[in-house]
Amino acid sequence: MRLQVKGRNVEVSDSLKTYAQEKLGKLEKHLNDAARLELELAVEKNPSISANQIAEGTIWTKGPVLRAKESSTDMRASIDLLVEKLERQARRYRDKRRRGPGGRASGIVEQGAIPVVPDEESPVIVKTKQFAVKPMSPEEAVLQLELIGHDFFVFQNAETADVNVVYRRRDGSYGLIEPQIA
Repeated sequence: MRLQVKGRNVEVSDSLKTYAQEKLGKLEKHLNDAARLELELAVEKNPSISANQIAEGTIWTKGPVLRAKESSTDMRASIDLLVEKLERQARRYRDKRRRGPGGRASGIVEQGAIPVVPDEESPVIVKTKQFAVKPMSPEEAVLQLELIGHDFFVFQNAETADVNVVYRRRDGSYGLIEPQIA
């Protein structure tokens, strides 16, 4: 596993980098060698935020991209919390890969064997919404986003006729998602 450590508003010392490498080494047993991990350490300068030491990790695997973000008052504690969260995600990813297509475990199940129950439940959709998407420009979609007060807005792009999403970013600006069929 390849690791890259970056800092934002913080100098990443050798001891902090070594600590992160040691803790993130736990993830190697769940991931293959081709996985790439990027760790970004940041300090939030806003004095009203008490948990201002932020650790954000992204793991690129052959399958999904695993992401987690944790914050606390101590950078090492943030790294510890982040590793726990990423380890849960990596374990779930590894277990799903082992089960194979259809969600069944490979191998023969013995007569009278007790089925193994996963330690964590898979995500459950608790609500479904349907609504009409109207053709509009991304600028109009941003105005609609502001009117409804949500963090994102789904619309049909009038120029391309594709379904797009505008969303509010953490820095207050806006983003546009234009899906492409692979």
